[in-house]
Amino acid sequence: MPQEQYAHRSTMQTSEGPQVYKVGIYGWRKRCLYFFVLLLMILILVNLAMTIWILKVMNFTIDGMGNLRITEKGLKLEGDSEFLKPLYAKEIRSRPGNPLYFQSARNVTVNILNEKTKVLTRLVTGPQAVEAHSQKFEVKTLSGKLLFSADDNEVVVGAERLRVLGAEGTVFPKSIETPNVRADPFKELRLESPTRALVMEAPKGIEINAEAGSLKATCRTELRLESKDGEITLNSAKIKLPNLPQGSSSSAGSRQKIYELCVCPNGRLFLSQAGASSTCQINTSVCL
Repeated sequence: MPQEQYAHRSTMQTSEGPQVYKVGIYGWRKRCLYFFVLLLMILILVNLAMTIWILKVMNFTIDGMGNLRITEKGLKLEGDSEFLKPLYAKEIRSRPGNPLYFQSARNVTVNILNEKTKVLTRLVTGPQAVEAHSQKFEVKTLSGKLLFSADDNEVVVGAERLRVLGAEGTVFPKSIETPNVRADPFKELRLESPTRALVMEAPKGIEINAEAGSLKATCRTELRLESKDGEITLNSAKIKLPNLPQGSSSSAGSRQKIYELCVCPNGRLFLSQAGASSTCQINTSVCL
């Protein structure tokens, strides 16, 4: 290119001046962007304020929240607690010196499960009764002595004394085995069978003792004292049989008050007026 033409073109560009192109957001778009940025900052401040308020109300701390505290031994709850779903824990206990309450609107059920989640033992405390379902039920003292035990075969009372405080006493539909039956001091002891027989058996004898009172045996039909290999001894200062039947008098008009005690072949006792010899054979009609 000739030198004159290049100088002419340079002169033309310089005379017109450089062109400037503007880059960015202008007008209503810029104002909308500023508005959205301001709204976002407001939302962030409100969210931060709400978070701080929730932390304050729920009492969130480093150790826990509210009445719940996280300790080295586990979780610690202070005050009443309500669980809407199952609670799984290895141990539940109260603070030292304070009781532990389980409260429910219907019942409280405690289940013991095996590895296959099968119920082995169940304790149900409901509004009507307290039920325990297990193979064996035991009550022991702190030293390990058995006080009460019950299973399918037997019920064992291991206490030294079993007291029945009911006004009507105790009813045993079947037999009872015990070495000693006695009443409280200054109380009477009554063994009664209203509709059946009362049988007392012991391999080494039966002792009936009333140290401070009398002994009374009453029955509807027959009272039998039987000894198969021994004897029956009535040892008392006075032995009275007031309602024994009397045989006929040996002589008319006799007012003798001395009688002989006679025994019939069937074991029945009766009185016969005494004579020079036995008069039991004369009054055998009483045995009929």
